Amino acid sequence: MLAELLAAGEVAVLSGAGISTESGIPDYRGPSGTLNRHTPMTYQTFVGDPAARRRYWARSHVGWRAMTRAAPNSGHRAVARLQQRGLVTGIVTQNVDGLHQAGGAETVVELHGSLRDVVCLSCGDVSSREELDDRLTRANPRFGAQATAINPDGDVDLRDEEVDGFQVVGCRACGTGVLKPDVVFFGETVPADRVRECFTLVERARLLLVLGSSLTVMSGRRFVLRAAKLGIPVAIVNQGPTRGDAYAALTVDAPLGTVLSEVVDLIEAQSVTGGPSRG
Repeated sequence: MLAELLAAGEVAVLSGAGISTESGIPDYRGPSGTLNRHTPMTYQTFVGDPAARRRYWARSHVGWRAMTRAAPNSGHRAVARLQQRGLVTGIVTQNVDGLHQAGGAETVVELHGSLRDVVCLSCGDVSSREELDDRLTRANPRFGAQATAINPDGDVDLRDEEVDGFQVVGCRACGTGVLKPDVVFFGETVPADRVRECFTLVERARLLLVLGSSLTVMSGRRFVLRAAKLGIPVAIVNQGPTRGDAYAALTVDAPLGTVLSEVVDLIEAQSVTGGPSRG
């Protein structure tokens, strides 16, 4: 049924952390969820508490290196294959890991930003995370903490003694500005122009395909609500129930990599035998 829905094309994809769990990056609320043991950084705490900001950058400095080793999985590659066949018109991802693009996808809107970039909260200068990694390494020559388990937002859990003495660096452009990863923290608002772009992508689709999101927070669920309001069918592939199930024409509770790979194989086989496909 899912292959039949997707084969007709004009599909907008909304993906969440569940599509990246098979790449070793856990989600918040799914089977590998970290929410019960890890409290995500909020924007208010990051901006208002220098000690919390130092802990974040120490943990994120370790986590970034683990994130760069994460590779796209079969789910990411399957979405890219659907896009390459002209069936997927665009992807809205709630993830900040860049794995859709690494898996070959294009036209990806990163709703919550990307860990690849760092922004100064004073002057607005944007720099690369690779450059910041080098600066933090030079500023902390004795820092040797190692990652045991990475969190969905790219940091890791460290003991207090591992964080003690970690030196944070300021903006390279203005010299004093506070640096923040160019991602939307909890308690922060997604830029309005980015939200409009996502709504446009959904509104022009024939089908909205939700992948690996519990749709617990409104940041992603609003696109399902908009699709439902416009009469656009919604299909959901996720491990566990979601807050969008009541609006879905089809739900599949199963590992995404397995399901999506089999679906794409089926669509491609139908194309070869003359079945329904836009490829």
